[in-house]
Amino acid sequence: MSTLAMHRTLALTRLELSDALRSRWLQFTVVIDALVFGVFVWLGLRESSVLGFTGLSRVLLHMANATVIAVPLVALVATCQAVARARTTGHLELLLSQPVRRSEWFASLLTARLVVLLGPLLALIALTGLAGLLLGGRDAALGPMALHALLVSTTLLWAYVGIGLLVSAYSRTLERAVVLALLAWLLSAALHDFALIGLLLQWRLPPALVFGLAALNPVEAARIAVLSTVDPELSVLGPVGFFIANELGPRLAYTLGLLWPAVVGSVSLLVAARHLRRSDAVA
Repeated sequence: MSTLAMHRTLALTRLELSDALRSRWLQFTVVIDALVFGVFVWLGLRESSVLGFTGLSRVLLHMANATVIAVPLVALVATCQAVARARTTGHLELLLSQPVRRSEWFASLLTARLVVLLGPLLALIALTGLAGLLLGGRDAALGPMALHALLVSTTLLWAYVGIGLLVSAYSRTLERAVVLALLAWLLSAALHDFALIGLLLQWRLPPALVFGLAALNPVEAARIAVLSTVDPELSVLGPVGFFIANELGPRLAYTLGLLWPAVVGSVSLLVAARHLRRSDAVA
């Protein structure tokens, strides 16, 4: 990227950031993150333990599991209307009347959304780590759990920001973008599990096939990554967990759980950028 193109992208990023900070979806994101953190702080500071985790490390453990459901929703809400709104309002056409490329605007849009969505998550995880230090730093699992929670949240956020921008790039109206985004979230967060359970009830599938079908879903891949850090045997997953632990091992399962959502997000962004280059600037 040339220096002039970089300056244009940075200027567009500042414009998109200022627009994002005024948007209602940012308030929705902050509220969801605050609720998730507040509920699990209350649960984590109870006297009971889960898999040996207590105190603030238990807070982060529960947060990592909760963000597997919450992060896709807030990412889709923040991105599903971005490209479609720019087309329908004429914002994209106005930008392209200037010496600006579509790829530069798309890069600025992606950067602004990632910054605003990652900000609250980073703040909550940092506050938890700081609280652990102020309380004496006796929780040895706090640091590794914070790192795992951050990595899982980031890679899952990348996946669904990509999916949201892909949905927005192919949607001609705002209403269609919202419907497709909600279907994407329901399919990955709930309907995928129900479909997989239905297959298991109908046929006796081998564990390898069940793992493959589950891991195709970025949410399930991220969940496997979270579980492999706290339960190397993955006993909570039953026969599928024993298959993963014996055939792949916790480290490879954790790596796959991080890499697959990153691949899904990258491919979605590439397809969305390619479609944006070839499509009309006005819906």
